[in-house]
Amino acid sequence: MAKPVELTDNNFRSEVTGTNQPVLVDFWATWCGPCRAVAPVVEQIATDLDGKAKVAKLDVDANPIAASMFGVRSIPTLIVFKDGREVERVVGAVPNLKATLQGKIEKHMA
Repeated sequence: MAKPVELTDNNFRSEVTGTNQPVLVDFWATWCGPCRAVAPVVEQIATDLDGKAKVAKLDVDANPIAASMFGVRSIPTLIVFKDGREVERVVGAVPNLKATLQGKIEKHMA
């Protein structure tokens, strides 16, 4: 079972730009209730798309630089990157989140 990669301000660039696969990054915080609700969905996507896409999590309180770089003001914010640039964004615990995110990721699979 694949687990999301833990991102930091230090490894963000290498983890997100160092692959030709789409990368889903979950910007979250420990105190955020909706973030906790989204976490199992993100973990399931990591398992479902293992080998096809990278899934990662970034704690915005511990890593404010990366969050600021992408204008993350509300959490959870889920961003899909392709070739190191943002291509999709979902803010909040939206209905049908798993299907929404998988659709956005699959659009950018080679």
